[in-house]
Amino acid sequence: MPGQFTILIIDDELQSRALIRKMLLDIDQHTHILEADSAATALEMINEHAPHLLFLDIQMNGETGFDLLDKLSHISFEIIFTTAHSGYAVRAFRYSAMDYLMKPIDPHEFTESYHKACERIKKKSSVINQQVQFLQQVRDSNNLPDKLAIPTAEGLHFISISNILYCHAINNYTEFYLSDKQKIISSHTLGYYDEWLASRLFFRVHRSYLINLSHVKLYKRGDGGTVTMNDGREIEVSRNNKEAFLKLFRG
Repeated sequence: MPGQFTILIIDDELQSRALIRKMLLDIDQHTHILEADSAATALEMINEHAPHLLFLDIQMNGETGFDLLDKLSHISFEIIFTTAHSGYAVRAFRYSAMDYLMKPIDPHEFTESYHKACERIKKKSSVINQQVQFLQQVRDSNNLPDKLAIPTAEGLHFISISNILYCHAINNYTEFYLSDKQKIISSHTLGYYDEWLASRLFFRVHRSYLINLSHVKLYKRGDGGTVTMNDGREIEVSRNNKEAFLKLFRG
């Protein structure tokens, strides 16, 4: 796995960072390794270097690895948590963590986890490249496609945009609900699709929902109100988006 990935080790203890660095170099001498001793430093390095993988400690000088992740609008990297505390495992996996290694870190578990992360990174990169090629063909033809390419764990799903009922944000993934009752989970964020679908009669009624206006069945008044979609799903409209949403249906 020659040095094709950038890895950021985030831990407030120098000894812990040195150990992880050594274990990484034992696996791959060409790995590009960065280090941060606090969440603030890590945030700067993530924005500057766009790492592929984080080894993230949970408790660091009064702050946590979760505090760092909460400051990010988009998580495009894999995460392996490293900690001496077992009680955070459930919360860690809610952040789509790839693994959770207990200190002192077992070298065999470390190697196994690292190789799994590399495979996931390579697979994600391959899917993104396919989508970039598809979008480039679309731009070259000067036409908006009737279909949307959705990257998933299996590859690219091409679906008709008119068949999308709504999109739901789950952490850094997006669930697509379709008119044929299918559900597809994408590895892109809802914000990514918001930009792409805004010109195709889709509206962000809530930070967690992007809806197809052609599939709205009913609007119920309230603080922000709710919309009922053609499949019967009721979706909250945020108070901040209520006026903009209702204006779309005023002549």
